[in-house]
Amino acid sequence: MSIDPMKQHGVFSWNELMTTDVTAAKAFYSELFGWTLADMNDAGTDYTMAKIGDQPVAGIMLTPPEEKQMPPSWGSYVTVDDVDKRSKQAVALGGSILVEPRDIPTIGRFAVIADPQGAFLSLITYFDQD
Repeated sequence: MSIDPMKQHGVFSWNELMTTDVTAAKAFYSELFGWTLADMNDAGTDYTMAKIGDQPVAGIMLTPPEEKQMPPSWGSYVTVDDVDKRSKQAVALGGSILVEPRDIPTIGRFAVIADPQGAFLSLITYFDQD
């Protein structure tokens, strides 16, 4: 059985926009890229799934209250075999943890790390990852 390429360790697997104006972002990106949009709330927060045909390609969400100081921005997720282990490894390699590992209900476990130069990236281990 082959593993979904998006769920392999080390692969960029998801992109997500956190924005202060979801309505405007949805209008902009759907027109620009031809995305179809589906609103959902199965992880406990309002979320918009962007798709090309039936293929999910990105997510759009309102910037969480604890992140209000950040400007709207796209974030990338890299799949890892163990979020907790890899977060600790990032620190050992000179990086830092910006958001401690935590669960996204029904999706997976994630953390946000920064490399030694300050560039940040989200790590994720999907719950159904093989």
